[in-house]
Amino acid sequence: MSTLALSRSEDPTPARRRTAASWGRFPLAAQESVLLRGSTPALPEGDARPLLPYGNGRSYGDTCLNDGGILLDCRGMDRILAFHADTGVIRAEAGVLLSDIIATALPAGWFLPVTPGTRFVTLGGAIANDVHGKNHHVAGTFGEHVRRFELLRSDGTRRICSPGENADWMRATIGGMGLTGVVTWAEIQLRRVSGGLVDQSTIKLANLDDYFAIADESDAAFEYTVAWIDSLAGGANLGRGRLMRANHAAAAGGRTVRTAEPWLTVPFTPPFAALNRLSLRVFNGVLYAKQRRREVRGDVPLLKFFYPLDGVGRWNRLYGPRGLLQHQSVIPNPVARDAVADLLKTSQRAGSGSFLTVLKRFGDRPAAGILSFPRGGVTLTLDFANRGAKTEALLAELDRITMAAGGRVNPYKDGRMSAATYAGSFPDWRDILPFKDPRFSSSFWRRVTG
Repeated sequence: MSTLALSRSEDPTPARRRTAASWGRFPLAAQESVLLRGSTPALPEGDARPLLPYGNGRSYGDTCLNDGGILLDCRGMDRILAFHADTGVIRAEAGVLLSDIIATALPAGWFLPVTPGTRFVTLGGAIANDVHGKNHHVAGTFGEHVRRFELLRSDGTRRICSPGENADWMRATIGGMGLTGVVTWAEIQLRRVSGGLVDQSTIKLANLDDYFAIADESDAAFEYTVAWIDSLAGGANLGRGRLMRANHAAAAGGRTVRTAEPWLTVPFTPPFAALNRLSLRVFNGVLYAKQRRREVRGDVPLLKFFYPLDGVGRWNRLYGPRGLLQHQSVIPNPVARDAVADLLKTSQRAGSGSFLTVLKRFGDRPAAGILSFPRGGVTLTLDFANRGAKTEALLAELDRITMAAGGRVNPYKDGRMSAATYAGSFPDWRDILPFKDPRFSSSFWRRVTG
């Protein structure tokens, strides 16, 4: 066992600092931020404004915003408290980034059991959103691998939550979008890996039917599967793209972890969206044509496979000053093929191209949290430069298609869904109310439940 010493003395005093934004940069919110420090932070007192924990701001919409309220910035709680190299159990404060966990654990042969598409999210944020990755059919969501955590309430009480202690509070907090209190620290179980490489197979997809024809085979043979889709291809080519599938490489090696600055950073926000229909058509065409063979296979660095966008710092600026809106839905398997085709065609008819169009499948696993997003089915993620009312009308139509197919829309990718869409996506959302902290709220929560 190796235990990392605390790097600095505890200082629970809140510190006022500038306001924050979500990664999508939409919607706008005026709020004050208070930096929390240490494993025993003090929450603001004597202020009637609502509170909300805030991690690293990588949620796309307003689940991490608190317009007119106070954000509890958890990045001051940034210490890894203990790492057991023999068992792969790690305990860290909630503001630790997943990148910090990887840098500590991977050299010892351990990796995250579930990871989203960026490693620059906090441990607390991963729990609050119950994030998923490319291996839901095998490993479920992040919350399934949380062993225990401490929950700080606005009245000063603290609860240790685990499957055997306050299990109902644990289930409400995992995927609870920060509404049940502040997670101060958490303990998670990592997974053993041989090194920092994955054995990746990339299949060139002719169209959407091609994807669905090999999806079962891919899920059976590979732990990680995800497809990039050319959102602008239509007709017989609708849904063309690439299916990336991988397992951790059996051979040891490649454990050197580089989590420093990205190799490229977008230095400023252009006055218009650089990712427009014309640039996307060229980019998608080149990317699709680049792979000539049906299948390409080989070892790929782990970080490159899981986090391709992390190599470009502040890439969200490419969407221009109005930001971006992302739409992620999950559709039940029996109707998924037709519904996904309808979603893609609807986006094309609206004249909107999606730069990052991702298609993958979720397994039939029990949800780790009351409000966890994943469920059995096929999930499609689209993102659009914000063009105001036109984009919001498109997203409302994508909501309608999703709900008509019996699906749901992802809250932590959203900045504008209606109360009706949220209730249709999560008909049991009121089950969280007995656990919600009375002082905690968010822009999203007030919009969809108020």
